[in-house]
Amino acid sequence: MVSKTDDIPATVPTSKTDHTEEGETPDSRETLKELLKDSCACVMNGDGAHDQTEEADSKPDGGDQGDTDQGEDANEQEVIVIQDTGFIVKIQAPGPEPFDLQVSPQEMVQEIHQVLMDREDTCHRTCFSLQLDGNVLDNFAELKSIEGLQEGSLLKVVEEPYTVREARIHVRHIRDLLKSLDPSDAYNGVDCNSLSFLSVFTDGDLGESGKRKKGSELEQIDCTPPEHILPGSKDRPLMPLQPQNRDWKPLQCLKVLTMSGWNPPPGNRKMHGDLMYLYMVTVEERHISVTASTRGFYLNQSTTYTFNPKPASPSFLSHSLVELLSQISPAFKRNFTALQRKRVQRHPFERIATPFQVYSWTAPQVDHAMDCVRAEDAYTSRLGYEEHIPGQTRDWNEELQTTRELARKNLPERLLRERAIFKVHSDFAAAATRGAMAVIDGNVMAINPGEDTRMQMFIWNNIFFSLGFDVRDHYRELGGDAAAHTAPTNDLNGVRAYGTVDVEGLYTLGTVVVDYRGYRVTAQSIIPGILEREQEQSVVYGSIDFGKTVVSHPKYLELLGKTSRPLKVLRHSVLNEKDQPVELCSSVECKGIMGNDGRHYILDLLRTFPPDLNFLPVEGEELSPESRRLGFPHQHRHRLACLRQELIEAFVEHRYLLFMKMAALQLMQHKAKKEGKAETVSEGSPALAIQNSSPATAPQEPSSATAPQESGPASALLETTSPPAPEAAAQKDAALPLATTNGSLVPAAMATENGECESPFEGKEAEESIPCLAQAKELAQSLATEDGSGIDPHSREVVLNACRAVGSISLTSFDIRFNPDIFSPGVRFPDDSVEEIVKQKQLLKDTAAFLVSCQIPSLVKDCLDHSALPMDGATLTEALHQRGINVRYLGNVLDFVDKTPARAQLDHLYKIGIGELITRCAKHIFKTYLQGVELSALSAAVSHFLNCFLSSFTDAVAHLPADELLSRRKNRRRRNRVPGGGDNTAWASLTPGELWKNIASEAQSYYHYTLQCESVDQAVERYVLQKITLLREISIKAGIQILVKEYNMDSRHKPAFTEEDILNIFPVVKHVNPKASDAFHFFQSGQAKVQQGFLKEGCELISEALNLFNNVYGAMHVEICACLRLLARLNYIMGDHQEALSNQQKAVLMSERVLGIEHPNTIQEYMHLALYCFANGLLSTALRLLYRARYLMLLVSGEDHPEMALLDSNIGLVLHGVMEYDLSLRFLENALTISSKYHGSRSLKVALSHHLVARVYESKAEFRSALQHEKEGYTIYKNQVGEGHEKTKESSEYLKHLTQQAVALQRTMNEIYKNGSNASIMPLKFTAPSMASVLEQLNIINGIIFIPLSQKDLETLKAEVQRRQQLQESGKSEEQPEDSRLELDDKLPRGHNRMN
Repeated sequence: MVSKTDDIPATVPTSKTDHTEEGETPDSRETLKELLKDSCACVMNGDGAHDQTEEADSKPDGGDQGDTDQGEDANEQEVIVIQDTGFIVKIQAPGPEPFDLQVSPQEMVQEIHQVLMDREDTCHRTCFSLQLDGNVLDNFAELKSIEGLQEGSLLKVVEEPYTVREARIHVRHIRDLLKSLDPSDAYNGVDCNSLSFLSVFTDGDLGESGKRKKGSELEQIDCTPPEHILPGSKDRPLMPLQPQNRDWKPLQCLKVLTMSGWNPPPGNRKMHGDLMYLYMVTVEERHISVTASTRGFYLNQSTTYTFNPKPASPSFLSHSLVELLSQISPAFKRNFTALQRKRVQRHPFERIATPFQVYSWTAPQVDHAMDCVRAEDAYTSRLGYEEHIPGQTRDWNEELQTTRELARKNLPERLLRERAIFKVHSDFAAAATRGAMAVIDGNVMAINPGEDTRMQMFIWNNIFFSLGFDVRDHYRELGGDAAAHTAPTNDLNGVRAYGTVDVEGLYTLGTVVVDYRGYRVTAQSIIPGILEREQEQSVVYGSIDFGKTVVSHPKYLELLGKTSRPLKVLRHSVLNEKDQPVELCSSVECKGIMGNDGRHYILDLLRTFPPDLNFLPVEGEELSPESRRLGFPHQHRHRLACLRQELIEAFVEHRYLLFMKMAALQLMQHKAKKEGKAETVSEGSPALAIQNSSPATAPQEPSSATAPQESGPASALLETTSPPAPEAAAQKDAALPLATTNGSLVPAAMATENGECESPFEGKEAEESIPCLAQAKELAQSLATEDGSGIDPHSREVVLNACRAVGSISLTSFDIRFNPDIFSPGVRFPDDSVEEIVKQKQLLKDTAAFLVSCQIPSLVKDCLDHSALPMDGATLTEALHQRGINVRYLGNVLDFVDKTPARAQLDHLYKIGIGELITRCAKHIFKTYLQGVELSALSAAVSHFLNCFLSSFTDAVAHLPADELLSRRKNRRRRNRVPGGGDNTAWASLTPGELWKNIASEAQSYYHYTLQCESVDQAVERYVLQKITLLREISIKAGIQILVKEYNMDSRHKPAFTEEDILNIFPVVKHVNPKASDAFHFFQSGQAKVQQGFLKEGCELISEALNLFNNVYGAMHVEICACLRLLARLNYIMGDHQEALSNQQKAVLMSERVLGIEHPNTIQEYMHLALYCFANGLLSTALRLLYRARYLMLLVSGEDHPEMALLDSNIGLVLHGVMEYDLSLRFLENALTISSKYHGSRSLKVALSHHLVARVYESKAEFRSALQHEKEGYTIYKNQVGEGHEKTKESSEYLKHLTQQAVALQRTMNEIYKNGSNASIMPLKFTAPSMASVLEQLNIINGIIFIPLSQKDLETLKAEVQRRQQLQESGKSEEQPEDSRLELDDKLPRGHNRMN
């Protein structure tokens, strides 16, 4: 397969939603079995850029069943088989010897072009054709379609004549080659370049060094970490974030390469073939003028001031600029060769473009060099690459919609479609970002220039831009500007949701939301014909005035009807201005517009999801008790607060569980009645009462409802305290006493402690504990599938009651949907739907209650047991979002953490939460602050804001920028004349005290949280925060780029930041991330296999997923990163350490490039890589990687974090292995302290920590300390797992061994004291730990457990796993005793929770 670099679809989202949690097992076992049956597999190996450096190693396995997820007709279930046999062709280029190239039949000829333009010996050619037996090959033809092309064919590279376009491309390519090692594009955030520092720590490519250095490692290790990395150090420097990369000292090949002032050629020279003129200065200071002609490049006789286009003598005519310059300038020849050699040695992942731009919040001072291409790009306002695309600007809407219309019946078609969608989206996001910046910088003319600047709208490059202000009081009733600011992100969430459902025939607009310089800009693709018509004429569905006038359209109802179930949107009627009911299947704001292209578009999807009643006080409506207890409803800035899609999903799943339990309990009652055993119900069993305001439901048991509050209609009360009524069901399993109020399940046992609820995802255990559940499932399914005729009336009543109780819209099957128009001001409903509306209102109240009583506690519980491990603001936000909690609940989360009994174990969560809250409040203030600043004062204003926010210097005074262009005297006179100088300097009056007061009031009004600090120093002291962490968070959130240097933020004598420290302001971009659905299914199936212990099958499925991901996303993407990480882990577990190293190196590089050099995921990737380096004998590299991870961790979240314990254990173990005992102890003892704090002093993790410390003391021959620690560990094991457990036995053995050692030492000492120097000393055995034993401990702490299993053990293990699954599937599984489950977990070689 051809390796490509330049041609990979340029652009990876900074969006955080797409992390695949590696723990999820998909319910796709059936499809999986199918996939594995058909191992005749379909592998699309097109230009997946599967692996830039190695040969194509894709394994043809996996497979595809038509469209398993869409469940298409059976006739599409055939498997498409693509022959994926690569073959080798010879390439003959002018100059070098012919060479072999591995290609694949699916590739296009163009991809061979790309390879040649990247190869060291042919990279300087751009204008050539490939010929086979004298016939020119079509660039866009697939290789398999070319006659006569086979194994061993010779392809000739033939130089072609230039055109102006080709000459430009050539100059651009040469410039790219000259700048290939220069990181300035990454710092400036252009062309999808981003930073990577891994090679600084691994000394280049690990693959090479692994083979070189083995053996000679131990002698030359310098293990001393820098001072600031040691445990307990308070110093948090910023400089090491960007270590100096030796390769970046650029080799200068040319001083100047620029377009000449004599362009364009006059007519008479055009007729001689002159295309354009270039001006250059060589390193030897020779000034030359070059003509680009159709035949190539030659020197002419022009100078700066005289035009003489005649060829100089000699003219050095060459087909490529590199050949020409190599003849003229020896320095060019020498340095260019060296530069290309270095470029080719770099790992491809360091130079491939990412799909979406990643911005760095720090950068060094980079010298600004002359660059003709950059200058030309800036002047020609490059609207997407004009010179590369015929027809100048791109019709974004047409591209976005056409890609959606591509066929998707089988795997190859879907891959092609998803790839096209992804590519267009990433291009669109890049163009929209550039346009939004141009709009705010004032470089685009408005389409309504006469209006107030806030109301202006813009069109640039076929993209429509509008600002996030309330234009013409459109949002007046919803909260004015605050609503106008939120609407675009809500709309984007709607676009994302409808895009995911992907209904054929329903179209959404390309949407990107950009925050830049304090303004919010929405960029949208343009519906054909919408600009020529008035909006009233074009809207055929929905409302343009928030529900006063409403129209509907049958085609839209049909299309939106298909989205109703997946998005849980209820079909409902509203009244229009004539009081007639109009049927809708979305919120009223959702507008349907028929484009001139005949497509059905929907836009304004800001209310796709139902309103959040906790933040929407409504007159006369009372929330459920759980919400009221916490002080809801809160008054919010705007009335657009919506629930997240994740919450809706979780709530529906939770209700489904409830529905099943209710049906099961009723069936049991029925059974008990039949058997006449109703009276003998045991006393302590929980009673079931279905209490409902409508008498039509199940038997009313007012006596059993001891809960004082009147729970609204249809909430099931399974009370634990009440005496059982005769009809009460014996819910046999007392392990689940459930008190449910308003549909939020709270196990009574825990309710007292944490107010937590049984999370809906713990359904497996719950299912097993309730008898009749399987029967209830069957019943529900049969009712849903048949017309219900064959089912006895009692069973139907059971389902009916359960449906009513959980608020299902259908009474024969479980189906919950929401009406998004409830509580929308101005929307009126027909009279006949009053009862329906009451139910819908109750459902919304229940959902709001579910969020605060279930989801927030479950998040905190996950943080307590470390299944969720947020490390910074972004990962905390992601953890909230995964559980459907909006960030506006941050204050509630913090309050909840504060009241949790195990508060100390949640310190890390609390700190990150407070930091996030403070920086978000600061960002809100910064946004409005920036809007009043004129461009010339921007750096001064930003540095002043940062001083007020973070500097301890109390009277930070803004330096108003002196006008550089006026002489002093004039300047002074002018100042006196203009009092106050307009509002442009209002920003300068901000003081630290005022800013912190504003932050506190913002926290109170937005997050309803009381911050107890009036300055940054108080905040740091009270909440134990780090200023450097706050600086990182605010910079990332506000798009500020600062100079990398040491800032003294604690100085009381001078401000920390000056205007020179602010380098740039970047946009913060939100957009949709199109998904690779097939690849993702393979990935999940692979994960599932791995978790069941089938490593080889899992590994094959995941390799397949990697292949498909590469096909869709190109080489760089967050999901590919997760794939590589899991693959590396599997390689490691299966004993292929070298392969693990290679895959993990790619994962680290990709994580740095796509997520950022100090993103929490990157830190974890560094830790995994260190482990694999150690296993490969690269000890010093492993240590450097761990030190880097620790430095980043300190910067991002500080030392007090549970993850730090793991990191320090790793460092301590490696240091122990290289016999640095004192250093090792510092890290291991720190790990012990942190583990004891976060896991509780009696946890098994702490026991292991004690053991590791004891081992180091043993190596130091300090046996007393060793014994003391090992005894602690032994006690924990004994209490937690019992004396019989192998861990306890191991510990006891080790204690004996230590005691013997101690006794031996004591004897020797006594001998010395007694007999003085002539004592006969028994040689003591002090052993340095073997690498194998260190590696074994490293594996254990990183959650990798190898168990030497015989073949027989493996068989029994697999049989056991399968038996369990069958049990689970049939729903009859007995509750496994807790400890036996533990053992099985230990046996499976799986990287427990470290896998995510």
